[in-house]
Amino acid sequence: MAARAGSIEQLLAAKEIVISCGSGGVGKTTTAAALAVMAALRQDGRVLVLTVDPARRLADALGLEGFGNVAKPVPQEAFARAGVEPRGELWAAMLDTKQSWDALVRRHAPDRATAERILDNALYENVSRRFVQSHDYIAMERLYELHCEGSYDLIVVDTPPTRNALDFLDAPARMAEFFSSRFLRLLTAPYRSRIVSFASKPFYTVADRILGTEFLEDIAEFFGLFQTMAPGFVERAEAVTRLLHDRRTTFVVVSTLEAAPLHEAEYFVEQLGAKRFHLGAMVLNKVLPSYLLDERAAVVAERLRREAGGVAARLAPELGEPAQVERVLAEVADSFLRFQVVAQREAEQRAELAVVPEVVATVPYFDADIVDLGGLVRLGERLWG
Repeated sequence: MAARAGSIEQLLAAKEIVISCGSGGVGKTTTAAALAVMAALRQDGRVLVLTVDPARRLADALGLEGFGNVAKPVPQEAFARAGVEPRGELWAAMLDTKQSWDALVRRHAPDRATAERILDNALYENVSRRFVQSHDYIAMERLYELHCEGSYDLIVVDTPPTRNALDFLDAPARMAEFFSSRFLRLLTAPYRSRIVSFASKPFYTVADRILGTEFLEDIAEFFGLFQTMAPGFVERAEAVTRLLHDRRTTFVVVSTLEAAPLHEAEYFVEQLGAKRFHLGAMVLNKVLPSYLLDERAAVVAERLRREAGGVAARLAPELGEPAQVERVLAEVADSFLRFQVVAQREAEQRAELAVVPEVVATVPYFDADIVDLGGLVRLGERLWG
């Protein structure tokens, strides 16, 4: 059995692909970017952060403009402005679904003429956008392509929100199933054999009535052309699935300790286990500070609440009306004690989660939003140790 990582740093040092997952609004994209930044800062080699989330927050966080399918390096000047110097290189890319599908068709079509017929087909743009959740499949295909190129020592992937991320994981298998499905054989039968009459089978009779013969023929021709790529698609889909299960790939689930996102995170952790993916870490964002768990601080707060009147009397000459000072002090003490209850509950939740992943990392509330590379470095330093 492989040794368990004791920190995010050790986990990333042993992996080639890190997939960041979580529900919306929990800091998943920012966490992915921060992990990639820290890997570039502390470890030698080339690091790529790839976002497949339709939101374009990652570009803003890294100070990049106009980046897409082609990876762009984060300039040294950006690190210098953040007051750090990386040991390695940091690159960033964002999935362009249309460009990736076009490249995939050209790669898997049996010849150039067939590829051009598919790309020129009136149905192609619509189908490639919606076909078997094409965004999810092409994201996995692009990840596999980048990994096979061997240009990067570490690829950090930012995924769509959790439920969509499950589609992202299942997409290769669904694509392989589609190419062997009875439905596809029905669609392509007229194209494969012109002898087959549309009226000869109930399926075509009904479809002809709804869609019209010409449109049905167009569909049959398109999927007939598309099916010529089936061997390549199935082979790659199986290879992608093997890569996701490879020991060099790990998943990081990001959540807060609020009820709804934590429930989704637990659901996703359960699904990862059921599908035999490696869960390397859980990152808990916006966690209350550890000093709230200090029993001595709680004693101070209790005493302040009891003795707020006496303390206020001593402070009143400098701060004003004793009654007002007393109310403020009592409210501060009450607030501390209420937050302590929440912090204790969070600590219990973290302890329960710690038995599942190799690493549980916590990130406190930050005073300001993370909007630049300096902010990503601050977040990364809290994650890294």
